[in-house]
Amino acid sequence: MKDTQPYGTYAPAGLVARIADRTGRFSPDTWRGRRLALALRRLAITLLRGQPLDVERFGARMRLYPYNNNCEKKVLFTPQFFDPKERALLKERLPQNGVFLDIGANIGAYALFVAAFAGPRARILAVEPQPDVFDRLTYNIAQNPFGTVKAIACALADRAGELTLFIDPRNRGESSLKIVGTNEGAQIKVPAMTLLDLVRGEGIERIDAIKLDVEGAEDLILEPFLREAPPALLPKLLLVENGTDRWQLDLPKHLEGYGYREITRTKLNLVFERGA
Repeated sequence: MKDTQPYGTYAPAGLVARIADRTGRFSPDTWRGRRLALALRRLAITLLRGQPLDVERFGARMRLYPYNNNCEKKVLFTPQFFDPKERALLKERLPQNGVFLDIGANIGAYALFVAAFAGPRARILAVEPQPDVFDRLTYNIAQNPFGTVKAIACALADRAGELTLFIDPRNRGESSLKIVGTNEGAQIKVPAMTLLDLVRGEGIERIDAIKLDVEGAEDLILEPFLREAPPALLPKLLLVENGTDRWQLDLPKHLEGYGYREITRTKLNLVFERGA
């Protein structure tokens, strides 16, 4: 059921508030601190008994449900562990009032992080196909004054139409057009389009950065876009979840052919930059 309670209804209190504050201050480089933070996070989730929390993270207001979505768990209790290197690169490289596409936006952590610093004339598209996760995304967008984030309810793929999305009930962030989870009944039909059709439909003439996290379907989206888009539309910066073992082509090598070079990799992602 869609939650329409006003922001602040689920403000942190008591021991949960103290845990959220404490875990958010552990160093991401300390193994012992990370283990303690995760243990405290599990305790807080038990204490919440299924309720969400309303918090400010990355300069934005969010309502987070830390149960069947690892993204929400991490952003709520250990935001410093949420892709710190990738966020630092975006803040450094994304121009003021730039164009950013968050594909596989989940509950909007990346999109809202960018919106908090990108300027009042930035354009940010947050693309998310799961209806209930999309509801959380749009709620979070509406709690903030940025006015630069637009949510798109669809999947991106190599063709338009209606496709099957396989839902991972243990971690909604791992739902995919490619990978069938352990629960074979957890699948829904979602509308899909190509990345080029999305960009053209939105009237976008340049893209400064794309974050692409679609659980192994990154190649399905990028290959036709790279092949068909005019060079002026190719983004300067690409943050791609590392799906090497699931891609049908050597995506890093393929990107080289379009002027990209890998500038860094983290535990989860590959980052590419396109030369002039």
